[in-house]
Amino acid sequence: MVGVALGIAAIAATLAMAAGCVLPERARVVWVGILTAASATAGGVAGIAVLAGSARFTANYPDLLPLGGIRIEFDALSAIFTVAAALVAVPASIYGIGYGLHGPSSRPVQVAYPLLVWSLMMVPAAGNVTGLVVLWELMAISSLILVLAEHQHNPEARTAAQWYAVVTHLSLLAIVVALLILAHGAGGESFAAMRSGAGRLGPGVTSVVFLLALLGFGAKAGVVPVHVWLPRAHPEAPSHVSALMSGAMVKLGIYGVVRVGWDLLGGGPGWWGAVVLIVGLASAMFGILHALLASDLKRLLAYSTTENVGLIFIGIGAAGLFASTGNRPLAAVALAAALLHVINHAAFKGLLFLGAGSIHSATGTRDLDSLGGLARRMPVTAATFAVGALAIAALPPLNGFVSEWLLLQSLVHSLPSKAVAVAVAMPVAVAVVALVGGLVAATFVKAFGTAFLAMPRSVEAEQAHESPRTMQIGLVALAGMCVALALAPTVLAEPLRRATVAVAGLSSGRPIHTNGVYLQLSGIQAGLSPLLLATGLGVMMVVALAVVRRRRVHHTVRDIPAWGCGRTLQTARMEYTATSFAEPLQRVFDDVLHPEIDVDVDHRTESRHYIEAIRYRRQTRDAFEQRLYLPLLGVVRRAGDAARRVQNGSIHRYLTFSLITLIVVLIAAR
Repeated sequence: MVGVALGIAAIAATLAMAAGCVLPERARVVWVGILTAASATAGGVAGIAVLAGSARFTANYPDLLPLGGIRIEFDALSAIFTVAAALVAVPASIYGIGYGLHGPSSRPVQVAYPLLVWSLMMVPAAGNVTGLVVLWELMAISSLILVLAEHQHNPEARTAAQWYAVVTHLSLLAIVVALLILAHGAGGESFAAMRSGAGRLGPGVTSVVFLLALLGFGAKAGVVPVHVWLPRAHPEAPSHVSALMSGAMVKLGIYGVVRVGWDLLGGGPGWWGAVVLIVGLASAMFGILHALLASDLKRLLAYSTTENVGLIFIGIGAAGLFASTGNRPLAAVALAAALLHVINHAAFKGLLFLGAGSIHSATGTRDLDSLGGLARRMPVTAATFAVGALAIAALPPLNGFVSEWLLLQSLVHSLPSKAVAVAVAMPVAVAVVALVGGLVAATFVKAFGTAFLAMPRSVEAEQAHESPRTMQIGLVALAGMCVALALAPTVLAEPLRRATVAVAGLSSGRPIHTNGVYLQLSGIQAGLSPLLLATGLGVMMVVALAVVRRRRVHHTVRDIPAWGCGRTLQTARMEYTATSFAEPLQRVFDDVLHPEIDVDVDHRTESRHYIEAIRYRRQTRDAFEQRLYLPLLGVVRRAGDAARRVQNGSIHRYLTFSLITLIVVLIAAR
């Protein structure tokens, strides 16, 4: 069944690419969307079949590529990430039909999109170095084409593509070097050979492999400090592509870290987990602080992705620390929480990006300061975006709450501990996760409130209309998935157990027990029933509504306007904007963010006592970009200018260079 489903996925993706090549504009948008959704559905079926079964699926194609060919090795860990990709890709592809009919629909975009979806599902299924590198590069190239979809009239897209291309290919270089060192030491390039031969490598070599893999895969995941491409590329891609990149593509960086560090290398010393934990803590705080201050909706969501990936890295790092101290049950719980958040984040972040695309399609802007009042004009978008906002804020009874609750349980119950690293790191981790949770809530209160509530702040927002039907279908499907994952996470208990078993260092872990509706954690006196929690909240809401209705029936209700401090007319200029909403919290973190604030005051010509206009501008620059990447780029630019003087056009000088190179090579060969 797995092989048949993977074959159908490949055939449907090929047909979608062919449709993008040969069909006229409207037809290709429709057929690419339908066939890509079919391909993603088949890939999701393959992943579910592996998670529901007990054995891994393997297939060899030695003659498909030179060197090592392609080997497919589909286990439970692979299936988690394939299902997460399919979960976003099916609704995004349907959504893309309506989006493409009113937006970018060129042939390169329509050909690259099904290739991206298929490669996202197949990267976790690669079972050797050659197959992983080829599929990874297909994913990188197709996503780069899609980031450039609107480059002709958007200079920001070209800049974003340059950053993305450089970072993603440097990350691939680090990944290839890490895997080649491991393959050479293990005596084979298949993952099975690496798994069995990794013990022959010394601790120094394995640490080098792990750090290179963390650098390469971490760049794709968008963690600090190799995140600089993410807040640039995600906002400029078409919104259904942004949903895929944030909901699925960055997760493959997480997959790579888990696969190499905890599977192929069989785990490692405790400092590996500590490094991953520190990266996760820094990414979570950095991402949410920049999301809090962002007024561009898609940029806000992009920085929020860095924050959520940071939470996942916290779980993975904590699992490494717990495993190194011998607490395997708790390590299994932490890793299960991270993997569950992979799926949950795919659902609610995909939903939020699709909602942002609907807003942009209806208003032509992503600036929250120019929106407002969209709830009445776009009720479906407003309702589904609210579901995503509640889910990402980890509020019950939605799915983000379940995975973050699991993560916090694993961190809290690690104390007290005799291991110094655990005793020091876990209180800090708990505090950071709690602080991040509060800032996430403030961020999405700002996003939802300034976009959908109050009065419109621009003509475009006032004239907005609901999205086309296919876009609404994509939104409703992902919102329903957020609710389903929240109410029935018990169905994922066994798949999560198999995924942790697939990781060699946690082979004895059984993280979650369930009796149908109740989650009981292994080795922890803690449990949760999301279904009962949702039922209780529903009953409380019904009772509250009944009491209010009863009081309205038996009492006369008078509507009295609130005191307006002496004014009688409410206008949009009197409302909070996204910038002003975040300003008090910005002051709290001024010493961390160092925002640049510029206030211009124009006075009337008659008297300086009367003000004509006030303009307030705030810009928060990325500290890593300013202090690390721009100086490094300056060094590279100066080196390039110096090298340019060597290339003076003289054929005699070039022949001399060739002769010197030949002599050096001959001496080295001798």
